[in-house]
Amino acid sequence: DVSALKQFIAQGNRRLDAVNAIASNASCMVSDAIAGMICENQGLIQAGGNCYPNRRMAACLRDGEIILRYVTYALLAGDASVLDDRCLNGLKETYAALGVPTTSTVRAVQIMKAQAAAHIKDTPSEARAGAKLRKMGSPVVEDRCSSLVAEASSYFDRVIAALS
Repeated sequence: DVSALKQFIAQGNRRLDAVNAIASNASCMVSDAIAGMICENQGLIQAGGNCYPNRRMAACLRDGEIILRYVTYALLAGDASVLDDRCLNGLKETYAALGVPTTSTVRAVQIMKAQAAAHIKDTPSEARAGAKLRKMGSPVVEDRCSSLVAEASSYFDRVIAALS
């Protein structure tokens, strides 16, 4: 059936647009999420904090990028197994062994979750982004990709559950 094939392709294209919306904004998303986490807990950047000195901050940013990358892999595949197997398996135990505060990590993931939803719906905040704003320019879709937002949110929720 031709209409079923067209619908399948349209859904695939929307999924690719959603992944591209996150991937093309990943660096800003991660740095904003880590900055937001730090704004809420200044102790992280004080001597002895988990984002002090610079090498720890770099590790925090790296981990945020890794988590976001695996969420986008899951969204692209429509399957959480790659996220579970390659990212979340043993993450809580590793962070516990390293003394990484999971409450702060969870907060950064919550911020990335909200950002991802805004980018998938193509409604990022123009007031805050200024000249750095990157919109996909997708034609307005009636449901603003609500099913893909829900799916992406479920992957972020898996990360939060694995850390909690």
